[in-house]
Amino acid sequence: MAATTVGDHVLERLRDWGVEQVFGYPGDGINGLLAAWGRAQDRPRFVQARHEEMSAFEAVGYAKFTGRLGVCTATSGPGAIHLLNGLYDAKLDHVPVVAIVGQTNRSAMGGSYQQEVDLLSLFKDVAGDYVQVVNVPEQLPNVLDRAVRVAVAEQAPTALIIPADVQELEYTPPRHEFKMVPSSLGIDWPEISPDSRALRRAAEILNAGEKVAILVGQGARGAREEVMRVADMLGAGVAKALLGKDVLPDDLPYVTGAIGLLGTRPSYELMMDCDTLLTIGSNFPYTQFMPELGQARAVQVDSNPRQIGMRYPYEVNLVGDAAATLRALIPLLERKEPQTWREGVEDKVARWWETVEREAMVDADPINPMRLFHELSGRLPDDAIVTADSGSAANWYARNLRFRGNMRGSLSGTLATMGCGVPYGIGAKIGNPDRPVIVFAGDGAMQMNGLAELLTIRHYWEDWLDPRLVVAVLHNNDLNQVTWEMRAMQGAPKFEQSQTLPEMDYAAFAESIGMLALSVNKPKEIGSAWERALSADRPALLDVRCDPDVPPIPPHATFEQAKATARSLAEGDENRWGVLKQGVKAKMQEFRKS
Repeated sequence: MAATTVGDHVLERLRDWGVEQVFGYPGDGINGLLAAWGRAQDRPRFVQARHEEMSAFEAVGYAKFTGRLGVCTATSGPGAIHLLNGLYDAKLDHVPVVAIVGQTNRSAMGGSYQQEVDLLSLFKDVAGDYVQVVNVPEQLPNVLDRAVRVAVAEQAPTALIIPADVQELEYTPPRHEFKMVPSSLGIDWPEISPDSRALRRAAEILNAGEKVAILVGQGARGAREEVMRVADMLGAGVAKALLGKDVLPDDLPYVTGAIGLLGTRPSYELMMDCDTLLTIGSNFPYTQFMPELGQARAVQVDSNPRQIGMRYPYEVNLVGDAAATLRALIPLLERKEPQTWREGVEDKVARWWETVEREAMVDADPINPMRLFHELSGRLPDDAIVTADSGSAANWYARNLRFRGNMRGSLSGTLATMGCGVPYGIGAKIGNPDRPVIVFAGDGAMQMNGLAELLTIRHYWEDWLDPRLVVAVLHNNDLNQVTWEMRAMQGAPKFEQSQTLPEMDYAAFAESIGMLALSVNKPKEIGSAWERALSADRPALLDVRCDPDVPPIPPHATFEQAKATARSLAEGDENRWGVLKQGVKAKMQEFRKS
């Protein structure tokens, strides 16, 4: 029987941890691992992306939409460097990912050898919770087990650096002797609840409030029933941070939708008018969208003591699992009657969705991007997974899609990096091959890396139980989000040299690789295009000609932002007349009566 190498043992240990997929790209710095994969009959499965950055994003998407550990791998030098952006996305959105990277042979280290990079220093920030170099076989399995445990415990990326020659060494386990560190598999997590005195203090604050607002983030995802019960007892409205969009369905009449720069008017008014705030599982950073300082008494619930109490002067900071904490809190709450505050919130929510529909149906040249999202909303399968890339697509994802049932959705919430949408969708699909996945991506993101990653979809889609993965491209030949940010924040007109994109036929490319490809050039074509894509027997791409002049104006845009935009148009913005026309038409919908 052939000796077991370090590479063999790494894969065996990953299997023991239940890892089924590793997203990666090959290179000679991990040849020892790749040879081990061949001996292991591709277990765990090696999912080949087109670029290492996409491997990391796919691992993040996989982890976000399965609740399991994501794993990615890359070669030494440039391959390891390419992983960084995706790993920073994991770090900032608190997602457990383990990166396994190669390194040049130990004998060449320090000799300015080919692809020699100080990877320990390079990964020290992004994987600062745990990053180690494996120098001898006996370090395994301990360092791999710790990388897994720390990633899951801290909801963060960790990294193992394994020199190429070490991967090929015969594996010898740690011995029962001095300076050897044995290890074990598995971990059982406690359900952390706060103490009874803190719960009583929190209940006193919440019971005393007359106008209660709740803010939920991704940390509340496992506490849907408990959040609904608390909201019902307190007569509260519930706003959602961007990463918490799928925590509660939008068909609940008191759910006000997204909060913040991409948020809704009801969420803004909820925060501006409340006298009490309960934040659950959210580290929402934009304090200016929360109640004025001193306006509201506040309580926070979060499982992470590192993050709690940061964004608002909370009187009580409850460290604990969201569901367990709320279950302990509920018996101490008093039901509020009458719920006039709640009734007012529900009225505003109902009017808001009417406004959203009217805005989506405003004519544009040729297609209003809001209508693309609106037409999908009612057609979404109840088990759909939706991802959105960073850019203007994130605005419409946040405000125009109404989630219901068991729908899931996410995007790059904190890093807000371009190019994550398609690989997120692939990671989601690899982890949930029986669920439909929809990706919204701007044409800038598609040109950055989405087009290449369509090949990855083509490579794997025949393995999926449900073949539906739909990529909708917002085709406007403009880096639209930055264009609007320049207008609103800088008071500067569109700078054509940086903002205008080269023309590309996205549908033709998708068709050339066997996807269902639909060019959508008229508003009346949108509905039937979604229906064809969602009933197709293969992945689909919608190439949708969107009007770049439709403004992603938040309902709480400041006077200064409006003034800056007007100044940018007066200074010769090439799209000024279209912007003025579309801005006026969209804004008028907010003042129409039902």
